[in-house]
Amino acid sequence: MQPTINGDKIRATEQRIRPYIRRTPVVALDGADIGIPQASFHLKLELLQHAGSFKARGAFANLLMRQIPPVGIAAASGGNHGAAVAYAAMKLGIPARIFVPSISSPAKIARIRDYGAELVVGGERYADALAASEAWIAESGALAVHAFDQEETLLGQGTLGLEFEEQAPELDTVLVAVGGGGLIGGIAAWYAGRVKVVGVEPEGSPTLFRAFEAGKPVDAETSGIAADSLAPRRVGERCFAIARRYVAGVVLVDDDAIRTAQAALWKMLRVVTEPGGAAAFAALIARRYEPRPRERVGVVLSGGNTTAVDFSR
Repeated sequence: MQPTINGDKIRATEQRIRPYIRRTPVVALDGADIGIPQASFHLKLELLQHAGSFKARGAFANLLMRQIPPVGIAAASGGNHGAAVAYAAMKLGIPARIFVPSISSPAKIARIRDYGAELVVGGERYADALAASEAWIAESGALAVHAFDQEETLLGQGTLGLEFEEQAPELDTVLVAVGGGGLIGGIAAWYAGRVKVVGVEPEGSPTLFRAFEAGKPVDAETSGIAADSLAPRRVGERCFAIARRYVAGVVLVDDDAIRTAQAALWKMLRVVTEPGGAAAFAALIARRYEPRPRERVGVVLSGGNTTAVDFSR
């Protein structure tokens, strides 16, 4: 499958969704603060996006750029995509039914319910929720809003790359966490080889890593603390077509590195990330990605839907 996502389409998508999404901030970080004095870092705080993750971009792109049937929409999700689709549907007055597996975090399930979508929890993994959603779509005629392997989803996520380049135009490299590949596919399509894009995956859920090994998307293992956001079993076909062309490589991080990255982000910036949201930063903490001297590295902190900090009391 040839890539159909490009900079012109991403820019047009950004103009379409701009009234509905936040322009999330970028924070500069001195490399000496994390023991890497030879490089400089810019962190894109996408966890501050509506619904708590970058997924709001793709959700609004789908709902604004596609024809919605009267019955509404349906989406399967590990949690963040479902929350984003539910939020976008609430804002646009569209009926939504969201399917999530039992591993979804309580924080993400609560967000979906708070946004008023009909929620169906069942199965252990994203693939189970996807099968349930597909059965409902076939029965009801609802519009499927895919979490990553849909053109509008990729275009929406690509707007993060556009925004990041405007805010930090001198980057040499961008580190991006990978689940199904929607985020890295959109970002890589935006940069189109002008900046090195590197994927970061949990060792327990190496979807793009396995696809690069095999030369095509294949089933991968799905485990680890970030499994609710970074473990869809296999990377998307559209995403892989872009990654094969524009992604420089993938590094793997273990659960301990992700936990350490979460703790470091809280200690240094008072930023609370979910495990998947901290995965890209974990590649630096664990030295799985070693920057060159004077390299300018961008890092996407992609989500913050977690119950790690509870302010309800």
